[in-house]
Amino acid sequence: MDHYDSQQTNDYMQPEEDWDRDLLLDPAWEKQQRKTFTAWCNSHLRKAGTQIENIEEDFRDGLKLMLLLEVISGERLAKPERGKMRVHKISNVNKALDFIASKGVKLVSIGAEEIVDGNVKMTLGMIWTIILRFAIQDISVEETSAKEGLLLWCQRKTAPYKNVNIQNFHISWKDGLGFCALIHRHRPELIDYGKLRKDDPLTNLNTAFDVAEKYLDIPKMLDAEDIVGTARPDEKAIMTYVSSFYHAFSGAQKAETAANRICKVLAVNQENEQLMEDYEKLASDLLEWIRRTIPWLENRVPENTMHAMQQKLEDFRDYRRLHKPPKVQEKCQLEINFNTLQTKLRLSNRPAFMPSEGRMVSDINNAWGCLEQAEKGYEEWLLNEIRRLERLDHLAEKFRQKASIHEAWTDGKEAMLRQKDYETATLSEIKALLKKHEAFESDLAAHQDRVEQIAAIAQELNELDYYDSPSVNARCQKICDQWDNLGALTQKRREALERTEKLLETIDQLYLEYAKRAAPFNNWMEGAMEDLQDTFIVHTIEEIQGLTTAHEQFKATLPDADKERLAILGIHNEVSKIVQTYHVNMAGSNPYTTITPQEINGKWDHVRQLVPRRDQALTEEHARQQHNERLRKQFGAQANVIGPWIQTKMEEIGRISIEMHGTLEDQLSHLRQYEKSIVNYKPKIDQLEGDHQLIQEALIFDNKHTNYTMEHIRVGWEQLLTTIARTINEVENQILTRDAKGISQEQMNEFRASFNHFDRKKTGMMDTDDFRACLISMGYSMGEAEFARIMSIVDPNRLGVVTFQAFIDFMSRETADTDTADQVMASFKILAGDKNYITVDELRRELPPDQAEYCIARMAPYAGPDGVPGALDYMSFSTALYGESDL
Repeated sequence: MDHYDSQQTNDYMQPEEDWDRDLLLDPAWEKQQRKTFTAWCNSHLRKAGTQIENIEEDFRDGLKLMLLLEVISGERLAKPERGKMRVHKISNVNKALDFIASKGVKLVSIGAEEIVDGNVKMTLGMIWTIILRFAIQDISVEETSAKEGLLLWCQRKTAPYKNVNIQNFHISWKDGLGFCALIHRHRPELIDYGKLRKDDPLTNLNTAFDVAEKYLDIPKMLDAEDIVGTARPDEKAIMTYVSSFYHAFSGAQKAETAANRICKVLAVNQENEQLMEDYEKLASDLLEWIRRTIPWLENRVPENTMHAMQQKLEDFRDYRRLHKPPKVQEKCQLEINFNTLQTKLRLSNRPAFMPSEGRMVSDINNAWGCLEQAEKGYEEWLLNEIRRLERLDHLAEKFRQKASIHEAWTDGKEAMLRQKDYETATLSEIKALLKKHEAFESDLAAHQDRVEQIAAIAQELNELDYYDSPSVNARCQKICDQWDNLGALTQKRREALERTEKLLETIDQLYLEYAKRAAPFNNWMEGAMEDLQDTFIVHTIEEIQGLTTAHEQFKATLPDADKERLAILGIHNEVSKIVQTYHVNMAGSNPYTTITPQEINGKWDHVRQLVPRRDQALTEEHARQQHNERLRKQFGAQANVIGPWIQTKMEEIGRISIEMHGTLEDQLSHLRQYEKSIVNYKPKIDQLEGDHQLIQEALIFDNKHTNYTMEHIRVGWEQLLTTIARTINEVENQILTRDAKGISQEQMNEFRASFNHFDRKKTGMMDTDDFRACLISMGYSMGEAEFARIMSIVDPNRLGVVTFQAFIDFMSRETADTDTADQVMASFKILAGDKNYITVDELRRELPPDQAEYCIARMAPYAGPDGVPGALDYMSFSTALYGESDL
């Protein structure tokens, strides 16, 4: 068995390996299996001349079991042991079981000892496994096998029978109709299925079992009472019984197939003989038809009239449409029959068919070729004859059509060419008439070909002796004479149009020249009127002087402008002269412009009137700008004195605030004297405000005599007052800080010197980098966190700068912190003792609260000794309080 078969066996047998042996404890089922399996085994053992009576006893020595396997498999097993001892029996049974296993069947929990001991359950299980492997597994129906294949075979065979619905191998067979249907389907003469009743299962089952045993050589494996007497017949017994039916009928079906094959061969031979006869008759008829048709197609006698020739053509078309298609079909069918016959003979290993002489397919094809050749020649002759007759009719009709079209086109053309509409036309209309005339000439030239065609057709009709040639010739001559006359009139009208166009083009050029010169001159006059009437706004005397200069330059151009005006009027007079001399009918005015000579003269007079008015307005504005200039100079002189004075005072106050000369009281006295002098300067500021008011009333917005505006002066004055007041307040606060902190004058001077040194921008404030450098110079060593803490003290608003007052406050507090650190270091040495470190808890317990929290705050950034979390040794503690520079 190949791998696929073994796998299928294993897949199907796997559920049966764990078959429920407890079910065999049911006496009814055990009885059914005993009876069925015993009958099945005997149906094979009798072929070897033996049988069994008791299934669990007769297989105990293994001899009949091995014999059974040899019968059903057709193979020889190993030589059995003939001894009577238990070991010999076990050896024989093992040989049988090994053979079963070699067929891809797994035997679970079935051992030789159980079979030798006569175990009923194991023996029945073993026989069922053999039945599955050799009687059921090889059943295959529509890609299903084994149990499913057997069930599908039963369903297919019993499908046409009423009251039969095979869904399983137990209750579906209980009424016996399924067995009867299988027998009737294959051997209907054995059972009268119509007399069976579903409500009489005993009769149905007995009928089926008896007929199967008597006529089908299927032993009776069950009694009807065994099936009817149980609620659910044993599935394995039913499957075994049904498989016997399958194998019995499958053998009969093979014999039937062989008989059918013989009948089919005989039917094919008869069919082939009929095809030979049909071919001979069809070939004979087709050849006879071809012999009759070819003479008709070779008849070439022409007809004299178109109608007669068209009738011949219609007869030929009827032949093509009605008579030939059936013959084409017969020829095609003849070839198909011949090819089919030859194929069948070849498949049946019979000699090829040879038609009688002159009726071969090649003979028919040759005759058909002659037919088609005659047909082609006849069709060409018909068409040529019809074309010859059609040619005359066509030429005559073509002549009439072309002559009619030409006569319709020429109708009214002579009257159109004699018109004198150009005498009253404008230049654009003349050009349009010329374009129209050119189009007519093009059309006339295009019709030249039609006239020539008409003459050529008339000539061909004469050559072919057309019956109505005289009338054709007369009409053709009339058309040619009219054509010559149209050519002469066309040339005369072109000359008149070109002469009129040249005259109007001269006038048009004068109109265009007039328009080209009148338009800019008119624009110049309109611009001049606009400028002369334009209201001007100036703020300086230079601006009014520029306007006056421009006005004088404009007046200098007036003589040349007057010459241009006279030249433009001269062009208009030239047009009038040409119109009068040549009696030109001018329809309308100048097409290029709407400016008339009257408009030009009117605007020129208006410009001449506006010039003196402009002179007077410029003179008055010049006087006003001179007064404004005096106001500017007066304000500038005062502002140029007050502005520098304010700046100087600001610088002096700044120097006083950072100098270290004298005591803070001396600086305060000096600053108050400055404050008094500043207040006394207020009247000059008020005077400047008055001058500024006069400038605003005169609408003066700029002043080249000074860079100071009143706004600048006001802001500077306010800053000066604010600065002196703030500086005085800072000195007063320094005095308070000094007295409160007990800072000596020398310390204050030292602080001031350090602050001034690091105030590199000299603004009275240190930025962040300057303050860091100052602290380092004073002995501070700190990381970013410590410096950020200090900046939060001296710059709480985060402006990025440190004032001198904040610097003093910080330095005074740092002095006090140093004292506190010294006290804490003394306490540390006492508390630490020999262990040389101290914990946070010890600090809070032993030190006063303020000292303890001070230490804890400073200790936070530093790490304690290894292994002691939350503690500092002496060195780390000292670094936290004093910084590395003090160690």
